[in-house]
Amino acid sequence: MDNIFNTNQDIKTINIEESIKTSYLDYSMSVIIGRALPDARDGLKPVHRRILYAMNDLAISSRSPYKKSARIVGDVIGKYHPHGDTAVYDALVRMAQPFSMRIPMVDGQGNFGSIDGDSAAAMRYTEARMTVLAEELLRDLDKDTVDFVPNYDDSMMEPDVLPSRVPNLLLNGSSGIAVGMATNIPPHCLDELLDALLLLIENPDATLEEIMEFIKGPDFPTSGIIFGKKGILEAYRTGRGRVRIRSKVHIEKKGNKDIIVIDELPYQVNKVRLIEQIVALVKEKMIEGISEIRDESDRDGIRLVIELKREAMSDIVLNNLYKSTNLEVTFGVILLAIQNKEPKIFTLIELLKLFLRHRKTVIIRRTIFELEKAKAKAHILEGLKIALDNIDEIIALIKGSADTKSAKDGLIERFNLSEVQAGAILDMRLQRLTGLERDKIENELAELLLEIARLSDILRSEELLNNLIKEELVELKDKFKSKRITEIVDDYDDIDVEDLIANEPMVVTITHRGYIKRVPLKQYEKQKRGGKGKIAVTTYDDDFIESFFVSDTHDTLMFVTDRGQLYWLKVYKIPEGSRTAKGKAVVNLVQLQADEKIMAIIPTTDFDETKSLAFFTKNGVIKRTNLSEFKNIRSVGVRAITLDDDDELVTAKVVTHDTKYLFIVTKKGMCIRFEVGDAREIGRTARGVTGIRFKEENDRVVGAAVIYNDQEELLTVTEKGIGKRTTADEYRLQNRGGKGVIAMKLTPKTADLVGVVIVDEDKDLMALTSSGKMIRVDMETIRKAGRNTSGVKVVSVEGKDVVQSLARCPKEENEEEGDENLDGIESGLDETLLSDNTTESGDEIVE
Repeated sequence: MDNIFNTNQDIKTINIEESIKTSYLDYSMSVIIGRALPDARDGLKPVHRRILYAMNDLAISSRSPYKKSARIVGDVIGKYHPHGDTAVYDALVRMAQPFSMRIPMVDGQGNFGSIDGDSAAAMRYTEARMTVLAEELLRDLDKDTVDFVPNYDDSMMEPDVLPSRVPNLLLNGSSGIAVGMATNIPPHCLDELLDALLLLIENPDATLEEIMEFIKGPDFPTSGIIFGKKGILEAYRTGRGRVRIRSKVHIEKKGNKDIIVIDELPYQVNKVRLIEQIVALVKEKMIEGISEIRDESDRDGIRLVIELKREAMSDIVLNNLYKSTNLEVTFGVILLAIQNKEPKIFTLIELLKLFLRHRKTVIIRRTIFELEKAKAKAHILEGLKIALDNIDEIIALIKGSADTKSAKDGLIERFNLSEVQAGAILDMRLQRLTGLERDKIENELAELLLEIARLSDILRSEELLNNLIKEELVELKDKFKSKRITEIVDDYDDIDVEDLIANEPMVVTITHRGYIKRVPLKQYEKQKRGGKGKIAVTTYDDDFIESFFVSDTHDTLMFVTDRGQLYWLKVYKIPEGSRTAKGKAVVNLVQLQADEKIMAIIPTTDFDETKSLAFFTKNGVIKRTNLSEFKNIRSVGVRAITLDDDDELVTAKVVTHDTKYLFIVTKKGMCIRFEVGDAREIGRTARGVTGIRFKEENDRVVGAAVIYNDQEELLTVTEKGIGKRTTADEYRLQNRGGKGVIAMKLTPKTADLVGVVIVDEDKDLMALTSSGKMIRVDMETIRKAGRNTSGVKVVSVEGKDVVQSLARCPKEENEEEGDENLDGIESGLDETLLSDNTTESGDEIVE
């Protein structure tokens, strides 16, 4: 025992850090090369290659009967792959799944799993055999086309790579995680791959753009839709990229409800888990509008039905599903594979050229093998021909020999034959001496000599070698008809928040103290002319609604302040509230400076260069700037107009190429109409030009409009709710900067003018009072009147309450019949008349 502990001759000092580093590197390379990553030539990981080779050994071809999967797995782990049987069977199962492989390599019989994530049956229950495609990977394996290496215990040999006539790496793709690296190669369409290979043979210098004329992108076995070519191009050019895959759906009608039907899923998405994901989001109210989900899939394909509620919009729900579930996924492409026992990231062209080089090597080795075999056979036939030419002498020589060896030596010496030829002569049957057999030998020799010449020419000619590869590729294309099944959409617009929100009309209100909110327009039911309206907002005692307008949820709001700055805000970013809600301080939504006040809010749907923005100030100044100058807004805003010290902005209007006139009205009932060209476009920071001059010192601009033709009608309304419709051509056309003409006859009973809107009988009028009441009136019910008149009562106001602002809104579909009590405020016609002048219909006329 003492001798054991005292013996130092076998003990070595090892640095533990170096030992760990060396051991880990050895383990890493073992995982990288021997398990996780595919070979760039045949596209197979070792386990897949060994499965196919074992099936080939067992003669389980596409034409043979099925064999138990357990038999195949047993041969694989016993001879070539010393790992768990579960790992081998899982690999076998995946090669048989049509939803995992673009073209399966194993023909499975039994339960091999499903797209729902169901596991395959145990290997003792399932059976398998190779597919025709797998046979193309193994073809010519017995012709010394590839190197063979010892198996794990050196008891037998296995192929280092398969000959593979098919570009399997790109055809079926591959995924795997090694140590410190991973691969994720998508499947492709075989027809496209073969066409690209044929192009590269014809033109080895073909560019990626030329290659992509054939290879459009990945082609997944579960179909779906790829959105955008940018990620595909990046992946093919650099070896890395991101591809967006979206489910293919269509919309059906069931009564008055929409039904979303999912027909195809993104690659590797589990259908059952997708359903669970959608259900969870519906329960958590993260996705609204779904009433029921059903899986109606069968052997004919996927059919996942999502029933929507009656009021739900299918586009909105679908965009939410794309944004929040695996109905849309990102496939991260990593073209990593093994070349010369080293991992490398390839470009698309490099992978295609590498496959062609592999095929050249295989064909050259096959040709050499066939040439040597043909030469050996020809050599024997040449010996047999010599024997037939000298048959009598040869028979006599053999009869006179003491034994076989002496006979062979005698033949070699007498006729200058090789040992192989002499042996063939001694083994020759007597039937070969017939005339027919003699002719057969001579013909066979002649054919062999032609074949030897052909094979020799292939080895000497690059052109013949390329033609042979082309013939094989064309043969494959005829044999495997494989069209693209994944659709590719050129442009991909990332789903914005805007896509998840219904585009519907909203009433946006902003108070004097700067509180803003939006309320769905449908909450304001239409009333009869003269109605007293609904409460639009609950304000503080010292606050009131200063302005309001109707705009769609997706519209952009341009806020112009008293300092001439312009800011952006999407309507959907304004908090939605009830009719009586106060709203949110606008300073929390727009980065206003201290004491900066919003003077005008202009909604727009785009920033087209054919449009301009016309600004109207209190002092009668007008300025017009191209709308495109406001399309890029910083968070601190941009300068929109330079204002005089005593001036402020009243409103701003979008002017299109169809606009003919600009119209300005003042507080004291004056107006001016002039051609839009009189106010030419100028820069953002300019002051502007005079639009109207005032007759009275205390007058000011209160509204403006853009006019498209002379027959348009202008609706003007006063503080006391008196309004009228007048045709534009009644207002004499003047030059910009004049004092204008009378727009409305004002009296103490009408009070001052509030504003003007263009009449559209397909729209309603919205009027807001200083007490916060809002009334919606059908414009068709408002009477037309001449320019120098007052009009009829449009809205009733009581006490000190006055109409403060006007706006147009979309017409409500169903007009309510009869009066109704709204929030305790009487609705209907005001019975108090300003004068005794009334029409038969009850319209009050103020002359």
